[in-house]
Amino acid sequence: MKLKPLADRVIIKMVEAEETTKSGIILAGSAKEKPQIAEVIAVGPGGNVEGKEVTMYVKVGDRVITSKYSGTEVKCNGEEFIVVRQSDILAVVE
Repeated sequence: MKLKPLADRVIIKMVEAEETTKSGIILAGSAKEKPQIAEVIAVGPGGNVEGKEVTMYVKVGDRVITSKYSGTEVKCNGEEFIVVRQSDILAVVE
């Protein structure tokens, strides 16, 4: 099965959070924050969404920062993805 986003939707996959702090302390699984950096897996075509023209600015392979609890979680072929609107993406990490 393959996921293909529609309109202004973007499919992202969360990047694993670091397990150690800068000072070298190893974090337990429960102490880690939910990661907010994700990799873009697929991008919808944009177009006319709710009466407004939407141009897609992100592309496959971009690393992005998303709103903390945005999107819809989806499982496909044993992997977890999140489908978000492009407007839920806060920044592209360069």
